[in-house]
Amino acid sequence: MYLTRMRLNEKNQKTMRALASPHIFHGTVERCFPGARRRNLWRIDSLKGQLYLLLLSTEAPDLTAAVQQFGFPDDSSPWETKDYTPLLERIQPGDTWHFRLTANPTRSCCKEPGKRGKVMAHITPDHQKEWLKHRGEANGFSLQDDDFSVVYSGWRFFTKQSPSHFRLSLLAVTYEGVLTITDKTLFCKALTEGIGRGKAYGMGMLTVAGSRSRET
Repeated sequence: MYLTRMRLNEKNQKTMRALASPHIFHGTVERCFPGARRRNLWRIDSLKGQLYLLLLSTEAPDLTAAVQQFGFPDDSSPWETKDYTPLLERIQPGDTWHFRLTANPTRSCCKEPGKRGKVMAHITPDHQKEWLKHRGEANGFSLQDDDFSVVYSGWRFFTKQSPSHFRLSLLAVTYEGVLTITDKTLFCKALTEGIGRGKAYGMGMLTVAGSRSRET
């Protein structure tokens, strides 16, 4: 696995258009790899007032075209790619990590028994936090209410082109805090495969940093 970071040029009109329409970034991410299309996790992240495109993939990407569209072609290193395997190998049950996740917390609302429910977004911080706590149980980590928070919640609206034109709306919720690993296998799967809906549109990517073992 590889984790890649590319600095975004916010003065570029193409970048601003893509930030408002995440399906544009989705197409760009797909074109970073040769061969058949594949689903890779990505996210727009902010660090020290600068926006970045984060990308997690099974093979190292070529972001040349993406840099021409949204980045800084004149930079000596317009993107950085690092091997993700050493981090995955450090994961151990009982350890705590600082985390960040942008996700699409939803619930299924079924009005009639036996019929598929309508997917609805959780719009209050309490329900959004509760959603992540339940997801954590199935993804190898636990959360305490006082150890994490919702730092951003906002709607994304865009038109999906295929197979037919229709308006799509997704609620993007960013969480930050501290989690405790309960199951290494499940947690590594969550890191590499994502959590929740909307992965094609920049959601579901969980990142961690600053581990602290139970013994220390």
